[in-house]
Amino acid sequence: MEDPDRTILITGATSGLGRAVAESLAPRGGRLILHGRDPARLAELVADLQPHQASIDVVTADLSDLSQVDEMAEKVFELTDQLNVLVNNAGLGKGATDTRETSQDGHELRLAINHLAPFALTFRLLPLLETGAPSRIVNVASGAQEPLDFDDPHITEGYTGNRAYAQSKFAMVATGFELARRLPAEVITVNSLHPATLMPTRMVREGYGHTVDDLETGVNAVLRLIEAAALDDVTGQYFSIQEPAAAHQQAYDPDIQQRLWDLTEELTGIQF
Repeated sequence: MEDPDRTILITGATSGLGRAVAESLAPRGGRLILHGRDPARLAELVADLQPHQASIDVVTADLSDLSQVDEMAEKVFELTDQLNVLVNNAGLGKGATDTRETSQDGHELRLAINHLAPFALTFRLLPLLETGAPSRIVNVASGAQEPLDFDDPHITEGYTGNRAYAQSKFAMVATGFELARRLPAEVITVNSLHPATLMPTRMVREGYGHTVDDLETGVNAVLRLIEAAALDDVTGQYFSIQEPAAAHQQAYDPDIQQRLWDLTEELTGIQF
């Protein structure tokens, strides 16, 4: 899917994996819309990428606040009349401590940023993705996945950072499967991936203090889902690095997917 005229939106583009993916794409031309929550860091990123061929636009939003997600989507509509790729990369790791936090909207923070925000943003941007068809949604998930407790989705009891992170990524993957089922693959594909294990990013250093895979491994995995012609009609799949893989078994359960979809609509106020 290499196309010099394509428009790609990457969330969480000012650091770590998102920035590295943007740096890899910029020399290839086309248009990049890069998201971050810090205007100064976005300006620094634009300055670094300006020598390259890609046209660069930026959007600012704190994804823990669903009203800012809506405002970001409106800004994207002002910037472009089509999207070819949406990379839902922005995320929050397990954290340095097991301190439970909540979002601006009162949701458990990791669920809010890692799942509710990309779900809401994806929904808002579907008209642009349909115009840019055939287009792709790439969800940067994780091999750490744990089913939600539907009686306590915000983990008011038994909270740990690991559990919160794993539940949020499970939610992203499972609803990604459901979204793929609802969208025609010839128009929009939806795939999720575990890009690499413990890459050298701030999120990993904060939560674990050591690394396993290098950043290039993750970048190449994401680029494959963005560009590989072999994946033109592939949708509703989960990849570990560059290989098809099995997500958590319960992520494939239609009843779990539907309950999670309904909960997500309730928490975001979105009706598909």
